[in-house]
Amino acid sequence: MIASLMMYERPELSAAHSRYWHLIRDHLRAAGVNSPEALSQTAEEFPVWTDPHLVLSQTCGMPYRMRLHAQVALVGTPDYGIAGCQPGYYCSALVVRADDPRDRPAAFRDAVFAYNSAMSQSGYAAPFHHMSAHGFWFENLSETGAHLASARAVAEGQADIAAIDAVTWRLICRYEDFAPTLRVLEMTGPTPGLPLITAKHHAPGVIYRAVQQAIEDLSADDRDTLGVRGIVYIPKEVYLSVPNPH
Repeated sequence: MIASLMMYERPELSAAHSRYWHLIRDHLRAAGVNSPEALSQTAEEFPVWTDPHLVLSQTCGMPYRMRLHAQVALVGTPDYGIAGCQPGYYCSALVVRADDPRDRPAAFRDAVFAYNSAMSQSGYAAPFHHMSAHGFWFENLSETGAHLASARAVAEGQADIAAIDAVTWRLICRYEDFAPTLRVLEMTGPTPGLPLITAKHHAPGVIYRAVQQAIEDLSADDRDTLGVRGIVYIPKEVYLSVPNPH
């Protein structure tokens, strides 16, 4: 068995994530679903997501629609209360240095774009379509491996612009000293947020209810720390309808 909620993990959230999982785990066990004692937060993403013994994990919309949707069961989507987005949806902040005089996307045509992964909805696909609407895509690309690394690359002058998941951006603004050196140029359009998944042999409705109950049971402090407001169900077809970069 394995469970992981690594997508928004950072040291300041680890204790809250642990308490969140303990609530989910206890509700799952009460419903007859055998579950691991603790989260595997440092395990590699794809081996977790494709593990036949997966109880619960959170993935990104792009790997879900491109690689995982036929291999896993969709549980639901946490709602993080992102401004301008309906429940369960999110967007990306296009961040640049606060002292960069460029004030519109087209001015960044020749800029260095930092991105976490080409398999990221928020870090790559969303900005691709956003910039395509302005008539271009970046020729100067720098893969960083993580949203936090992309934001730091812009702050330190190694890149000029990056697209950061709105939940991650909120956490960066809360915890990172370099955050005030950045500003948001624009926000991308909303797309379905990061879905929770389980192995195909599990009953996703049972797991959905366990997560729903756990969120209701969270303390106000832990709910604020994690930013989670609830869980909604966004159909598989909606995720698959989001366009991929081309």
